[in-house]
Order: sequence, then C-alpha cells, then structure tokens
Amino acid sequence: MKNRLRVLRAERGWSQADLAARLEVSRQSVNAIETGKYDPSLPLAFKIARLFKTTIEGVFEEA
Repeated sequence: MKNRLRVLRAERGWSQADLAARLEVSRQSVNAIETGKYDPSLPLAFKIARLFKTTIEGVFEEA
C-alpha cells in the first residue's frame, strides 16, 4: 500500500523516532510503513490519520 507518511512527517520536521513516540510504536515500524514493507493495523491507521488531522485515505492509497 502506498502512503504519504514520509511526506507528512517531513512537513512537520519530525524524525521517524519522533513519529514513533507519538504513535507509541517502534521507529522500525514507522520505517516499515513508510517503505511499504508493512501495512498498519486499522487502529494504527486511524491513529496516524488523527495525528495528521486527515482521513485514512489522506495518508494511504491503494498501490
């Protein structure tokens, strides 16, 4: 699944570790989501969308 996570994170000047702390996941999880190696669970996807004040579709899109 393609996503805009890296772009959204960079717009705020956050490192992967910063984002991981806000989401309560590991930095490795953030990296795996950003690179498309891991699709987040639905609860995590909602948490990401809420953090960036957008919809799930605003962060993720079908490949």
